[in-house]
Amino acid sequence: MSRFETAATLTHDSARSALDAGLSRIAAGATEVDCAPLKQFDSSALAVLLAWERAAAARGAALVVINLPSGLASLAQFEAEARKGKVDFLLDA
Repeated sequence: MSRFETAATLTHDSARSALDAGLSRIAAGATEVDCAPLKQFDSSALAVLLAWERAAAARGAALVVINLPSGLASLAQFEAEARKGKVDFLLDA
């Protein structure tokens, strides 16, 4: 299993570069993302994680998210309730 890490910050200002970097790693076969470095984030981080998950799924793989910060997990849970469970994969991390 190939893994990559998020940066320490994933906000609106850094979302595009983070998205592109993760998509490159997923295209190269990565199937796991470690969020341990992630200390500062906003809802853009959730959008990026969802885009990475879709990219992995398009390759026929599941994206495993580890060390998701509790604040981001709470945001994902709220979003899951709003979307009827479409972000549950984050909550299994």
